[in-house]
Amino acid sequence: MEPIELLEKAKQARALSYSPYSHFAVGAAILCKDGSVYLGANIENASYPLCMCAERNALYHAYMEGKKKEDFVALAIVADSPRPVSPCGACRQVLSELFPQKAPIYLGNLAGEKEETNIETLLPYAFMDEDMK
Repeated sequence: MEPIELLEKAKQARALSYSPYSHFAVGAAILCKDGSVYLGANIENASYPLCMCAERNALYHAYMEGKKKEDFVALAIVADSPRPVSPCGACRQVLSELFPQKAPIYLGNLAGEKEETNIETLLPYAFMDEDMK
C-alpha cells in the first residue's frame, strides 16, 4: 500500500472522531504485513485526562486483534492542521515500545501535505523497559 493510500485510510478514520471539546479530529491507520489495516480516531471526554488519541486507539485495536510489534509496516496520521500533524508525547512514548523503531510514520493534513518520519526520530530518548532495571 502506498503512503497516500494509508493517509486516505487515516482520513476515513478521522470521520469517526468524537471531539466536541477540542474540535480537533484526528485519524490514524496502521498497516500490517498481512495487508490488514487498523483504524483509530481520537475520542474525547469532558474529563480531559480520559481522552484517547487516534494513534493509540489504532495501535491498541491492532493489539486486541492479536497483532504485535513485528506485524506493523507503517502508520499514518491525519488532521485538519496547518502542517502535517505529529503525535503527542504520550503517543510517542507508547509507539516507542509497541511500534517498530524504524517503520515509517506518515504525518499528513487535509491540505494533502505529508511528511515521513519514524518513532526513533520522533522520540530519540524514549523511556524503555531496560531503563527500569
